[in-house]
Amino acid sequence: MRTNNLLSQDLDHIIGHTKGLWKHLRAKKIFVTGGTGFFGKWLLESFVWVNDRLKLDAQMHVLSRDPVSFKTRHLHLAQASGVRFHQGDIRDFDFPQEQFDFIIHAATDASVQLNLENPLLMLDTIVEGTRRTLEFARDCRAKRFLLISSGAVYGKQPPDLSHTQEEYSGAPDTTQSSSAYGEAKRIAELMCTIYQKQYGIGITVARCFAFVGPYLNLDIHYAVGNFIRDALTGGPIHVSGDGTPCRSYLYAADLAIWLWILLLRGDPGAAYNVGSEKTISIRDLAYEVKAAFSNVPEVVIRKCPSPGMKAESYVPSIRKARESLGLDSWINLREALHRTIKWHQLMSL
Repeated sequence: MRTNNLLSQDLDHIIGHTKGLWKHLRAKKIFVTGGTGFFGKWLLESFVWVNDRLKLDAQMHVLSRDPVSFKTRHLHLAQASGVRFHQGDIRDFDFPQEQFDFIIHAATDASVQLNLENPLLMLDTIVEGTRRTLEFARDCRAKRFLLISSGAVYGKQPPDLSHTQEEYSGAPDTTQSSSAYGEAKRIAELMCTIYQKQYGIGITVARCFAFVGPYLNLDIHYAVGNFIRDALTGGPIHVSGDGTPCRSYLYAADLAIWLWILLLRGDPGAAYNVGSEKTISIRDLAYEVKAAFSNVPEVVIRKCPSPGMKAESYVPSIRKARESLGLDSWINLREALHRTIKWHQLMSL
């Protein structure tokens, strides 16, 4: 239970913001795809914590291509009461012969490298995986379905738009093969709309932006993870571009709160942005990470800003979720970085 103990503060934070929610899961079954990724681990951690403390007698069944490997690395989750694993590929998994009340479809490889090197595989995995999971939801008569989508469905955020709202009608550029991820997510959302209309499944869409927290992979394309990795190894922190793009980061414990509330209280047929509205440039983010360490010598920014160019942004408006569901970003970025760094340091001991 080492990891679980390290996350106890975060897990109690999740319970504190979801009181009254969990009665809907009492003695229920949840099926989760992508349950071994960043999102999935936080869903698992919070489920196990709440299931044990509130005696829900609920079950979470997790689809994984390699459950044996996951169980080896995360024994406390694999052995937890109420957790079950099913082996299979998201595109053609065998349907478990059980009825599930809730389905969370979080299986997506968001790898920039895959999107660039094999966009067809990226497209196929998202589209066919979503279709297969929706067919399973129909087969097992699930009551609620949460699709983990992405802010990438909006395409590039215009320079004059500070925060993207759900009503924004932008889209990925289909003349660019690198748009496979965002366009596939759009198709996944459309399929959800069709299945809800034709088969009556209550489907809510979570358009997720950028996140930070324990379990974040430090070696993939996320700037915040790369900066933490650089700092943990003594620096310098490398900024590959000019540092001007703007992002915002929601802490993982807050993310878990959002996902559970969207699953159980989100309006069927609605899409909600998931993230933080608090904008920070990549340059300033690098220096925030540096400030969390005493031994990082410098930040190296490899390119100079182009004169007259407006900064590119990827920042959501969360007004809809805040006003209709009471959701927010409760843990600020500095504290989020502190907790993430501390977790990685302790896990490396």
